Amino acid sequence: MDAVFGPQMFVSEVIWKRTNTHSDAKRWSPISDSLFYYGKSNVVTWNPQHESHSEKHVSSKYRNKDESGRPYTLSDMTSPHPRPNMMYEWKGFPSPVMGWRYSRETMAKLDAEGRIWYPPSTSKRPRLKRYLDEMPGVVLPNIWTDIPPINSQAQERLGYPTQKPEALLERILRASSNKGDVVLDPFCGCGTTVQVAQRLNRRWIGIDVTHLAIGLIKTRLDDAFTPAVRQTYEVIGEPTDVAGAAQLAEENKWQFQYWALGLVGARPAEGIKKGADRGIDGRLYFHDDNTGTSKQIIFSVKGGQNISVAEVRDLRGVLEREKAEIGVYISFTEPSKPMLREAAEAGFYTSPGISGTAGGKFPRIQLLTIKGLLEGTQRLERPLHVRDVTFRKAPRSRPDAATQPSLNLTPNDEPF
Repeated sequence: MDAVFGPQMFVSEVIWKRTNTHSDAKRWSPISDSLFYYGKSNVVTWNPQHESHSEKHVSSKYRNKDESGRPYTLSDMTSPHPRPNMMYEWKGFPSPVMGWRYSRETMAKLDAEGRIWYPPSTSKRPRLKRYLDEMPGVVLPNIWTDIPPINSQAQERLGYPTQKPEALLERILRASSNKGDVVLDPFCGCGTTVQVAQRLNRRWIGIDVTHLAIGLIKTRLDDAFTPAVRQTYEVIGEPTDVAGAAQLAEENKWQFQYWALGLVGARPAEGIKKGADRGIDGRLYFHDDNTGTSKQIIFSVKGGQNISVAEVRDLRGVLEREKAEIGVYISFTEPSKPMLREAAEAGFYTSPGISGTAGGKFPRIQLLTIKGLLEGTQRLERPLHVRDVTFRKAPRSRPDAATQPSLNLTPNDEPF
């Protein structure tokens, strides 16, 4: 960061306590992350953030309540410095030695709003009512202990190893940007910064080297807002035609698999491990009955051009071995008649449906092509009225996607 911005642009360091102490006999237990705050210039966007008052502070300072039950505290209305133009009598109360803190017009306005507390005797001073629900709290220091990490039961947990809490990114973005500003995350992972920026009406650019991350982010945005959000951003760097897909398959077969699985909403069978796949490149889990039992669709992705009926036969064998409901073969090559016949002989999966929703019959073996998926002439045939449990779903965000600014999402690490 010193190299990018210059060491003189370093503003401060924030310590985030992200976990509790571990049993580590050989060193101080690492429980924090460091956030480095740099400015691009001497003029930076800074919106102070506050933490709520402690219960002890509230109970000791906000003991008064008005007619509606709103807690308030009383503060001084006298000027700390001499102000001759503020020396006047107010409703029988003589002017303080230094004068009032407010002008006569402001005093009249506060009085009309019921903001002034009057003592029973003019020997004492009127005081200003400050309501608890209007006080922003204490300005945050540079040590943050109030944002817990994402635990195993957290609703926002997506299963990504380096995922950060949305509350952490929300605090950072609120402090250092305003609505309509552009937020850049050059290593966006599962897209926490992207989702929070979208929700806070910031424009954003997210960059990641893997198509696995990009596919997860697109799914996350769909879940947090609506699928219509895809019309508001552009993905740069992933294949948009067969030629681009073939180039990706030639350059990196693993990234090609991640991208192809993303076309059908599946996840890699073994995460990002590159070991033996046992005939399975991807999986998609779903529930389509009232028992809550997870069912699965398995995927085999072929990046080459030489395929035959043997591959379809192998997929049928894997389908039986895994006791999966549907098997899908994704390739560049249009299936031959023997391949289609072999797929048809596998029969259909019949979905019972959930809570009165219609089920349906779906081919147990489906042969899809990259061209068909890109052009929209083919799609995965699967129960639609089901609960998809392939990825942990991101919780719905508050603003509607239609109100969001335009966005940018970049799935490669090439320089702009």
